[in-house]
Amino acid sequence: MAYKAVLFDLDGTLVDTLRDITDSTNDVLAAAGFPQHEMEAYRYFVGAGRRVLASRVLPEDHRDDETVDRISSEIERVYSRRWTEHTAPYPGIPELLDALTDRGVRLAILSNKPQRPAEVMVSRLLPRWHFDAVEGERPGIPLKPDPSGALEIARRMKLKPVEFLYLGDSATDMQTAVAANMYPVGALWGFRTAEELLAGGAEVLIENPVDLLPLLA
Repeated sequence: MAYKAVLFDLDGTLVDTLRDITDSTNDVLAAAGFPQHEMEAYRYFVGAGRRVLASRVLPEDHRDDETVDRISSEIERVYSRRWTEHTAPYPGIPELLDALTDRGVRLAILSNKPQRPAEVMVSRLLPRWHFDAVEGERPGIPLKPDPSGALEIARRMKLKPVEFLYLGDSATDMQTAVAANMYPVGALWGFRTAEELLAGGAEVLIENPVDLLPLLA
């Protein structure tokens, strides 16, 4: 079928946020007297929301609710101040968004990043393109891989879920797409491996953003 829209993940798919997340979180851990982590480890720490990130980076014997809440709040505070230092769209993303826009394909974003930071990131780094929806973590909508957010976006755009390609870089994204009845496409330039994407349900893997275009028809 001819797809009418693309639903994107944000971190690891449209923009490379890994270094700024790593630096911000490590600064918080160091200030609190906890061990820091290599950037490669953060590929697996991120993706399930800010509080889960805080829990994953803490030593196992310090993952009580009070400590997790405190570290989560500090990560948000520090990251909000320095997220622009290195974060940028991945190579090929501007070209992909231009091509999709020229073809009349509609665009939307679903992230587990908190709502306001997601909106700010898109407005600053991707200002040239129109997204019908930019949805992040917010009250009343479960985080991915629950499909509720994806299905809400489809309803708001007055499209059927099967009319969406879903592009993401993690098993969480692929599971969301499968549960929402959208076509799951794995981005190999992101944070996770081909093996994880396939295990999560990816129908196809692409190495470069523009490789998405032949899948539209």
